[in-house]
Amino acid sequence: MLDKQTMISAESALPGRSQAMQVADSHYVNNTSLTADPAENEQEIIVGMGCFWGAERLFWNIEGVVSTSVGYAGGYTPNPTYEEVCTGKTGHTEVVRVIFNTNAISLTELLKTFWENHNPTQGMRQGNDLGTQYRSVIYTTQSEQLNVAQLSKTQYQSLLGQNAEITTEIEPLNQYFYAEDYHQQYLAKNPNGYCGLGGTGVCFPPQN
Repeated sequence: MLDKQTMISAESALPGRSQAMQVADSHYVNNTSLTADPAENEQEIIVGMGCFWGAERLFWNIEGVVSTSVGYAGGYTPNPTYEEVCTGKTGHTEVVRVIFNTNAISLTELLKTFWENHNPTQGMRQGNDLGTQYRSVIYTTQSEQLNVAQLSKTQYQSLLGQNAEITTEIEPLNQYFYAEDYHQQYLAKNPNGYCGLGGTGVCFPPQN
């Protein structure tokens, strides 16, 4: 029996498919494009902090964020379905793709929101959600982002202290796969839907 909190190997992962998931391109909340590449003065960052429904809502409400979408990353199965990801046999975690305007908000500010709004010390789970698909991750798309993310992790670890070690995966993005259309902006379409986000209660001090 598969332990869903143990990462599967590439050799054992589901084969997936070559056809990409088809999603509506218009963001349900702000009408921006879900699939467009970042424009001038924009950047893309991929974050995972448990169930992607609540995480996406958190980011689309931030001033300076241009667009968000939810999907799967960090695994092996090409173009996985939600049902496949839930088996633990794809290696993917649930993530949010965030496109943000660097003139309006910095990556450091975005990551402050990331660290404070989930528990990055829980390994292959988030609260009552168990499995590799709920692990905490930051996948970067530029080399400088990697440095910023690692520094923010170091800073937050110092605030948490030695009794709670951060398990967040920080790596360059391999590939991002869009989740099914009904998952996109789910909590805008279903306001009473599940949201399991919960932080550690430890906040970054105000920036002067």
